[in-house]
Amino acid sequence: MTDKAAPSLDPLSQEPITTQVDSATAEQFIAEKHIGERIKRLRLKKSMGLVELGRHTALSASFLSQLETGRVVPTLRNLARIAMVFSKDLSYFFESEPQSLFRVHRVKERVRLPQTGVDDPTYYFESLAYMVPDRHMDPYFAEFVPLKKAQDIRPHVHPGYEFLYVLQGELEIRHGDQASTLEAGDTVYFDASTPHAYICAGKVAAMALIVTMHQPPPAQPAMHLRPMGTSIPSRSIAGMQPGMQSGSQAGTSSGGPVRAASSPLGTSSGTPSGTTPGTVGR
Repeated sequence: MTDKAAPSLDPLSQEPITTQVDSATAEQFIAEKHIGERIKRLRLKKSMGLVELGRHTALSASFLSQLETGRVVPTLRNLARIAMVFSKDLSYFFESEPQSLFRVHRVKERVRLPQTGVDDPTYYFESLAYMVPDRHMDPYFAEFVPLKKAQDIRPHVHPGYEFLYVLQGELEIRHGDQASTLEAGDTVYFDASTPHAYICAGKVAAMALIVTMHQPPPAQPAMHLRPMGTSIPSRSIAGMQPGMQSGSQAGTSSGGPVRAASSPLGTSSGTPSGTTPGTVGR
């Protein structure tokens, strides 16, 4: 017994042509839709058992179990019953599923960039996820170098939260009126909308992993803005006279479609703020 002919169109003339669809191809087409898996996800999301779903659909728990494991194929009538329980349209079970995000960044692919907007950088950074589009967090590797001269470091702010893990050396972090010196293995999690800044506190470079988590701006940002704060007093450097400073300051980060080119720790190159959501120091 042959399968019924399935009509299709000629790609040039758009005239109907006739092809034969075998049973194996049809089964594969159904299997690729993962209908059973979609039903199971909907059921588990509602914390619903097979028996309960059966009561709502008038289908047996054993049939639903076979349906979820792909051992049987539902009729449109049965699929419609299930769809209505979860307030879904029938098209839900046939739409293409989004691909799960998985992106590897090799160390050789990363680019080491200096603090932008200054002549004498106090840190260098590498974006660890610059090729991920529409990401909800931004991870960075940062190296904070010892200060060569007394410098005023201006705090910066940005929406969201920030996590920092010190890998090596000593790193001083200022957050509002608080100041802490972190060592290798220490971590800190804080509200990034409070003015904050970082300074290498040792004689060797401090290295850290920094992750910023994005947060939508408030509905009325003008009512929630905090002052940027005053500059952090110059740190005394051996051999330097009091009062010497470089004038380098950190401001607002910049960025574009490829976020690795934007400084994560608060220095601007003149691009409007917000072009790189979640960078460490906008």
